[in-house]
Amino acid sequence: MRTPLPAAMAIAIASAALSLLPIAAEAHAQTRGNAQAEQSRILRNSGGPSRTMPPTGRYVAESGEAFILDRSGQRPLLRFDQRDETWVLRPTAAPRGDVIYRNDAGDQLLRVTPGGGMTVYTPRAPGGSPASFTGPGQSLTPPTLGPVQMWNLMARRSAMLSQALGRLIEIEVNTDRASESLTVEALILSTDTALRIARSPSARSSLDRLRSITIVDGARPSVTYARGDLRIVVSPTQGVAGRPSSARIIDAFLTPAEPRRR
Repeated sequence: MRTPLPAAMAIAIASAALSLLPIAAEAHAQTRGNAQAEQSRILRNSGGPSRTMPPTGRYVAESGEAFILDRSGQRPLLRFDQRDETWVLRPTAAPRGDVIYRNDAGDQLLRVTPGGGMTVYTPRAPGGSPASFTGPGQSLTPPTLGPVQMWNLMARRSAMLSQALGRLIEIEVNTDRASESLTVEALILSTDTALRIARSPSARSSLDRLRSITIVDGARPSVTYARGDLRIVVSPTQGVAGRPSSARIIDAFLTPAEPRRR
C-alpha cells in the first residue's frame, strides 16, 4: 500500500508542476515553430510549380491525426496512421494562391497555402485542422505479391465477405503482371469497403444483390456495380492512380443504377 505524501510536500509538488506548465507550453510552441520553419525553408528552396506542396514525411494535425505524405512518385500519396488505404492526391487551384488536393472522388483531403501551411480534412475534423511536419516518413509504394500469395489473398477475402453476408461471394481477377500492385490494392479496398457497409444497418441493403467482385485491366480506372457484380478496372499506365479509391467504390455500391461520374 502506498504511503500518502505529507500535505506540505504534496502542495510543493503541485506548485512546481503548475509552474512548469507555461515552460512546457512555450517549449511545445517553439518545437512546432521550428518544424514549420524547416518546412517553409524546404519549400522555398524547392522552387518550381511544386513549391506549394510540403515535403515528404510524417505530419501530425492539431486534431491528433497523423499521416504520411509521400512525394517520391509522379503523384503525391497520403496515408493516415493505422489505415490501409493510400490516397492518390490531385491538385486543384483555390483562392489566394492556395492549392487543394483531392482524392479521385473529389473529396478534399489537404489545403496548402503559398507559404507552405497545411490543413488536413478528415471525418474527425471536417472543417480542417492545421498539420505540422514532424519528421521523415516511409515510402507508400504499392505492394506486390506472387501468384500463390495472390490466390491466397483472393480466397481469404472471398471467405471474409461470404461469412459477413451469409452467401458465397466470388472474386475473379483477370489482370496481367504489370497490374499486380494495383490489383492487390483494388482487392483489399473493395472487400474492406463491402465489409464496412455490411456492418452499417442503414447501408447494408445496398449489398443485397452482391454476388461477385471482378477486377480487370483497362485504359482508365473505374468501378461499376450492376447485376450483382462489382466490376473494378485498373490501369497500370496511370501508375498509382490507376485504381479507384474506396470513396469511388462506396459511390458505386450506394448508387448502382447511376454511378457518379468524374
